[in-house]
Amino acid sequence: MPAPSPAPAPAAPPPTLHPGGAAAPTVLVVDDERNIRRTLALVLQGEGYQVAEAPSAEAALELLAHGDSPVDLALFDLLLPGMNGLDLLQRVRQDDATRELPVIVISGHATVNDAVKAIKLGASDFFEKPLNRERVLVGVKNALQNSRLAREVEDLKAQVQSRYEMIGQSAAMQRLFKEIDRVAPTKASVLITGESGTGKELISRAIHRLSPRARGPFVRVNCAAIPRELIESELFGHERGAFTGASGPKRGFFEQAHGGTLFLDEIGDMDLAAQAKVLRALQSGEICRVGSEHSRHVDVRVLAATNKDLSREVAALRFREDLFFRLAVFPIKSPALRDRMDDLRALADAFMAAFCNENGLKQKAIDPVVYAALGRRSWPGNVRELKNVIERAAILSSDIVTIADLPEDPHENPFEDDAQGAAGEGSIVPPPLGAAEAPAGAARHEPGRPRLTLREFRDRAERAYIIEVLASLDWNISRAAVVLGVERTNLHKKIRGYGIKRGEAP
Repeated sequence: MPAPSPAPAPAAPPPTLHPGGAAAPTVLVVDDERNIRRTLALVLQGEGYQVAEAPSAEAALELLAHGDSPVDLALFDLLLPGMNGLDLLQRVRQDDATRELPVIVISGHATVNDAVKAIKLGASDFFEKPLNRERVLVGVKNALQNSRLAREVEDLKAQVQSRYEMIGQSAAMQRLFKEIDRVAPTKASVLITGESGTGKELISRAIHRLSPRARGPFVRVNCAAIPRELIESELFGHERGAFTGASGPKRGFFEQAHGGTLFLDEIGDMDLAAQAKVLRALQSGEICRVGSEHSRHVDVRVLAATNKDLSREVAALRFREDLFFRLAVFPIKSPALRDRMDDLRALADAFMAAFCNENGLKQKAIDPVVYAALGRRSWPGNVRELKNVIERAAILSSDIVTIADLPEDPHENPFEDDAQGAAGEGSIVPPPLGAAEAPAGAARHEPGRPRLTLREFRDRAERAYIIEVLASLDWNISRAAVVLGVERTNLHKKIRGYGIKRGEAP
């Protein structure tokens, strides 16, 4: 594009806004020829871009560091006075603040060598002078779009990664973090054991993320979910025609994890035949697809997890001893939630924040009484169960999660001492005064002596008070539970146990 004759610089236009009120992207033009700068500015401004200009590399660096508005894309001329365009591009890539800035290089006397160097340094495109208007606009649009997509990918990665963050300051978690830090940089196989719901997959992902293989794939295999007849094909792949339905070749999980980490979850449920082939793959570093006669080399680090006691499985001849020792080079125990109750509040807050963010809900606070109630639960489902409880409470609650919003605890037994003190069919409601005869051999009632045991008196008083509170609150069980300081599920059980009917007088 021929450069127009010099013209007085127009007054700076007001910031252009994109639909929705967002400011238009700012393009920095760096060229020592004023006419070239003005030509590019007119072309770009005509398409709605904001433009900043710099006559030298030094001026461009100053503007990038201290400019009034951030730069979204830059056009660098190669032949600049002082520092040239390639040196400027290198400086931009070395600065954390501008490392990801998309840059297009322009030149009228560049060689193929210069273009190759520019692309290697991270240039998005290369324009030759004289500039073509349509070529410039398409290149700028593509560079900005690619930059936006790259940012979105990084944001999505960060969101996904946040879902696998491990939370905890308890002593049990601090020991776990130290073990992960020690084993992650090595090539050792790791066997992760622990109850269901304790976060064994999170441990495996943390090991992968902190290992030299972090840029490689992380492939998770649920050994318990794959039918026995398909496990070999899924792990090692198959060739076309290997069996009915094999219409084409398929890579197995070992090949998919090449250069990265293969996580064998629920390894204790893998059958013995598949165990033998996994052991051979670990020992030789080679696998053979089903239906193939040729082996393939795979570079895979294997992490395994199970909620079973593999030493007992070995003793029962349900798990290969040689595979057990191969996997358990570095064993890690995932702590149960009951062993890290100091982390319960932080976990609950994190689950609440994540659920609200993912579902577009306003962030909700948790009543301090709720933390105490959660702390009294047994949590056989561990962290996974806590996550489910918090998410359900988030759905049921308004602005603040209260006791009334907690789901029933299926493991709760508020009357554990009934078996020792209950009579007859175990009803906790004592019989009316004088309604029951003393059993044979029991001391007869004497005048002036109380007819009720301490337990019976306590139950009668509790029943009467529950009815009184319910009646005062128009029989609203949720509000009554708050007043009584008990969980709603606990109150439901007491109402059933005492045989309380709506409208009954105390």
